Amino acid sequence: MSSNPVAETVASLLPRAKAELAELVAFKSVADFAQFPKSESEAAASWIADALRAEGFVDVALLDTPDGTQSVYGYLPGPEGAKTVLLYAHYDVQPPLDEAGWTSPPFELTERDGRWYGRGAADCKGGVIMHLLALRALKANGGVPVNVKVIAEGSEEQGTGGLERYADEHPELLEADTIVIGDAGNFRVGLPTVTTTLRGMTLVRVGIDTLAGNLHSGQFGGAAPDALAALIRVLDSLRAEDGSTTVDGLDATGTWDGLEYTEEQFRTDAKVLDGVGLIGDGSVADRLWARPAVTVLGIDCPPVVGATPSVHSGARALISLRVPPGVDAAEATKLLQAHIEAHTPWGARVTTEQIGQGQAFRADATSPAYQAMADAMAVAYPGEAMQYAGEGGSIPLCNTLAGLYPRAEILLIGLSEPEAQIHAVNESVHPQELERLSVAEALFLRNYAAG
Repeated sequence: MSSNPVAETVASLLPRAKAELAELVAFKSVADFAQFPKSESEAAASWIADALRAEGFVDVALLDTPDGTQSVYGYLPGPEGAKTVLLYAHYDVQPPLDEAGWTSPPFELTERDGRWYGRGAADCKGGVIMHLLALRALKANGGVPVNVKVIAEGSEEQGTGGLERYADEHPELLEADTIVIGDAGNFRVGLPTVTTTLRGMTLVRVGIDTLAGNLHSGQFGGAAPDALAALIRVLDSLRAEDGSTTVDGLDATGTWDGLEYTEEQFRTDAKVLDGVGLIGDGSVADRLWARPAVTVLGIDCPPVVGATPSVHSGARALISLRVPPGVDAAEATKLLQAHIEAHTPWGARVTTEQIGQGQAFRADATSPAYQAMADAMAVAYPGEAMQYAGEGGSIPLCNTLAGLYPRAEILLIGLSEPEAQIHAVNESVHPQELERLSVAEALFLRNYAAG
């Protein structure tokens, strides 16, 4: 890569990129304002807006989206008659979870063992920096040959749909010939990968009530219906004996015909403990990319410390259901709610509330933009051919953009390879991945403009 002027420029800019990523990671931009100050997210948005202005972007704006968060927009004009490319990333992050589990402070970018650690380093503040690096490299080597729109979302992790609704209301704003979503990742470090499918998702909050109030477990236990026990029964009904997801009426037999994922590699990537088996049936790729998957995200019940001998009158849970392409997320939500109601025991009162939803996505990998990216990846990753993979996660905006701009080509790349541990403690980014993907994106823009 060193003989390529674009690659040389990116390499020279990497120390600056690290310093900027450290500034961006320092913002506690979790878009859950019951947990984190809204001012932290607003400060991160302002940082990105200033960075875009410094690169010559015009029409830079902080967009107030319907969910109460801000997305950052900017436009960089290219040559007369040039194609338009939209570059996407998001600056909001997941909560740090158990800060005691982090080896270094979650909101302080820390270099360790050849990686940069910090919440959002890979998902997806690193994506913001990747876009900036690619554009700077082009500007230093003949200029940016396309019109560029940048959109940095402020609530992707929350699934509250603010940017999707804003885009629906302003359909001209994000219109482009090609869209590069910088929120996916390589199959492994050093293997260039584009993501061609995303699972959709729904979030459902469940409440179960059985009594007017908690009761003494010695005086009433054995006859009084325990709401927490009822909730446990309901949650258990969502899995078969082998751990496969079982929602009544929801197909769970899909298969994946692309890049395979060995069980041995998955165990390593997921850090499965020795002796613990994987759940589900079919290949790992089937389970991750072609079938639904339910996860219990949280349960409201008394903690062990301080628990009293009580029969519980009420219990709550938050459930995530991921659904593969071909399954309508709204229909899956209805099936999940019906399943919960049907499997609630003892006549307990049950409520379900959908609090987030996103449709699955499938890209057209035969489009010219994919060839332009393959050629760029071949330069950025010498000796490695670009691979096609699925992604078990969801980016609801993809379907919104595909619906608004049916002729636009959509590519998904990014920094979230398995070692990045996104959404977990000790999230990190490999600086070589940031470097190579920035080169790839810059060369893609050049290839695409010439195509």
